[in-house]
Amino acid sequence: MKRTLKWFALMLLGLMLIVAALAAHTWYSKPLMIGWFYNRVFMQFAIDNPELLTQLRILEQVGIRSHNAKLSDSSIAYADKVFAKLMADEATLRSYDTRDFKGQDKISYDILAYFLGDQVRGSPWRFHNYPVNQLFGVQSELPNLMTQAQQVNDAKDAENYIARLGEFPRKIEQVIESVKFRESKGIIPPKFAVEKVIEQVKGFVAPGAVGNPIAISFKEKIGKIPADKMDDAARTAFIARVEQAVASSVLPAYNQLNAYLEILRPKALRNDGVWALPDGDKFYQYAIESNTTTTMKADEIHQIGLQEVARIGVEMDRILAESGYTEGSRAERMQKLAKSPEQLYPDTDDGRAQILKDYQSIIDEVIGGLDKSFATKPKAVVEVRRVPVFTEKTAPGAYYNSPPMDNSKPGTFYANLRDVGETPKFGMRTLAYHEAVPGHHMQIAIAQELKGLPVFRNIVPFTAYAEGWALYAERLAWETGYEKNPLDNLGRLRAEMFRAVRLVVDTGMHSKRWTREQAIDYMVANTGMPEGEVISEIERYLVMPGQALAYKVGMLKILELRERAKTALGTKFDIHEFHDAVLTNGSMPMSVLENVVDAYIAEKKAA
Repeated sequence: MKRTLKWFALMLLGLMLIVAALAAHTWYSKPLMIGWFYNRVFMQFAIDNPELLTQLRILEQVGIRSHNAKLSDSSIAYADKVFAKLMADEATLRSYDTRDFKGQDKISYDILAYFLGDQVRGSPWRFHNYPVNQLFGVQSELPNLMTQAQQVNDAKDAENYIARLGEFPRKIEQVIESVKFRESKGIIPPKFAVEKVIEQVKGFVAPGAVGNPIAISFKEKIGKIPADKMDDAARTAFIARVEQAVASSVLPAYNQLNAYLEILRPKALRNDGVWALPDGDKFYQYAIESNTTTTMKADEIHQIGLQEVARIGVEMDRILAESGYTEGSRAERMQKLAKSPEQLYPDTDDGRAQILKDYQSIIDEVIGGLDKSFATKPKAVVEVRRVPVFTEKTAPGAYYNSPPMDNSKPGTFYANLRDVGETPKFGMRTLAYHEAVPGHHMQIAIAQELKGLPVFRNIVPFTAYAEGWALYAERLAWETGYEKNPLDNLGRLRAEMFRAVRLVVDTGMHSKRWTREQAIDYMVANTGMPEGEVISEIERYLVMPGQALAYKVGMLKILELRERAKTALGTKFDIHEFHDAVLTNGSMPMSVLENVVDAYIAEKKAA
């Protein structure tokens, strides 16, 4: 008996050693199976990105929460380490024999190969960006992380919240060093970006510790913990500790950032496109390819933009004339419509609350009719909330945050209510369709809920796919009868015009050397949008070169593929199946999407 037990123990030990050796080999060397490699790439990336883990809430499902006390490394040394790993991962991926890959195996390989290859191709321009600007950066991303993503459900969560606040000084100091490093290479942000970030930082610091959004949000979150899980004394103590952490860690770090930006301010003398940066023309071509996942050139995109602006303009002018707006330029007529009393909400708290309520009603209505066009629908729900007041001045008109992977919170459509005059009623339906359903929420939630695929397929982002789908969703909603009012359709056309104009002004500023003011004038003239809103948009394109091209380029590709499927399949074409082909494989480059749709067509023909 003893001998048997001894042999059993030795066999068990041997098995454990084999498993440990296999795990170590998978983690540090080329995994034996490509599926293990996919998971390793994601796991190693996620482990080094605690902010991402907080947003996804994958580890919380197995009781792991320590990442919620940390912030990622933003140092130049770490950036170099990440890039070296990207190159190594791409080399490992391409070393696998893919000759027998089919179906989802082939799609997974093609997506990751494109994603890693795109990152590696960007090596010469790794630092051709502005990590602190009026749209994103630590000054807004960290408060948004704490107020919008980080949950406080018990004492452990509260401790993690406080610990993460202690990380702010290190994180902000690293970001300052990374901006200085770019400065040494001649990569200096536009003048307006530096000035507006200074304004943001001062606004964030001004209320002090007790009135800071981070402290206020914590107080609201901890106040929702049931009394049987936390008593009042503990609650009060935690609130005091958070306010102290804001006073001793957060605010001094922001003051340090502000001091550096004041030094940078006199050096930021231009508001030019990236053509003015070292090797700027080549960088812009890379930005085009990376954002659109195509090989299109700036001149080609510019021409498509001009053609689309002309086409959409004819349709807009017709509806304006039929609605009685016949005097003045298109911009003047659109602005007259937008300022008419029947299009505006009261400039009050009640008026803003009604905007949010009406957005939700629009979304609920379209959700009720999804069966017309979709076989697959997301389980996650979506809610409408106001953009945080401290960021709304420079934030976009709207944006979407996806639900965490554990569905502990809904997806959120954030509407910017800084000026109710920017929310005329005729544009609300289209915006809701874009940001929520059948746009971003539907696409992203479906991707996150896909089963049986490598985890990276649930979350990997491709701008042309995601934004192209959201713009396509605007049109789809109109096609299926959700904008019967001609003025609602005018709102859709203005939104499409807005994206067509982007093709012109983005390439204009970054390739053809248009001035910021020239781009503003062109967008106002063709869209009729308020000048303040247009300025925010144009300044967005200046700090995110190429990103704005992805919307229209992606939409046109999806429409092209839909027409291809209709023509090839004739009476066999089913819009539900086409949308499944597009949506149930997650985000992908346009070339991979084209392969997926072609495979769907071939399979349907064969059937």
